[in-house]
Amino acid sequence: MYAVIQTGGKQYRVSEGMTLKVEKIDADEGASIELDKVLLVADGDDVKVGTPYLEGAVTATVKSHGKGRKVSIVKFKRRKHHLKRRGHRQQYTELEITGINAG
Repeated sequence: MYAVIQTGGKQYRVSEGMTLKVEKIDADEGASIELDKVLLVADGDDVKVGTPYLEGAVTATVKSHGKGRKVSIVKFKRRKHHLKRRGHRQQYTELEITGINAG
């Protein structure tokens, strides 16, 4: 059994017991949260598609928060004595899917 959920502007295919990193969610570590934007639930040949969402939710536990690897941004213009460097580290939340009860 798996589900397709939407969070942080992205869509993820999840199944029970799976861990994944999503955009930062304001919740304490160890807290249980509900992801209510469920787009699809499939159990073998039984597939339910929402219009746009299904009733119910996917429950998950927050394992940790962190920052991703650094992305370097360099702006350079030749012959103009211009060089600009910046960096960015995206924050994420690591979730463990505990249950799928949508449909």
